[in-house]
Amino acid sequence: MFHRYHESPLGRLLLAGDDAGLCLLHMDQDDPHPPVGGWQPAGAQLDEVCRQLDEYFAGRRQRFELRLAARGTPFQRAVWDALVAIPFGSTCSYAELARRIDRPKAIRAVGAANGANPIAVIVPCHRVIGSDGSLTGFAGGLSRKALLLQLEGALPMQQGSLL
Repeated sequence: MFHRYHESPLGRLLLAGDDAGLCLLHMDQDDPHPPVGGWQPAGAQLDEVCRQLDEYFAGRRQRFELRLAARGTPFQRAVWDALVAIPFGSTCSYAELARRIDRPKAIRAVGAANGANPIAVIVPCHRVIGSDGSLTGFAGGLSRKALLLQLEGALPMQQGSLL
């Protein structure tokens, strides 16, 4: 597994991947998620991920074109695939996401899978909101979720925004 840190408007990101693709994008500054034993510093392996992230944060990219290799259960992977299908600048409720994967009663399980997404931002779990339109649950914190939705035009920009 190769890893690298990348600076972004959300703070320092830890990226990790292998020959199959990107496996992790971790953004929690309070928990730097140190690399696991056996991980190697990336050379050019994660350059394309960094380039596309920079374009996204600069407002020049709406869709990521990367090989992803998130590890999870078949249910989690179905939720993560559904997240990628939510268009840039749009939001979706947990209930709607459950309906989209033909599991309308699995709202809590969808929420748990959404929260377990190891490739935040690129697999856009920030686009999932409460049925009442409220910003709920985001591993990177609700302020970062709001910033991402502002960047995408799904929330009005606020003064003092980092993006």
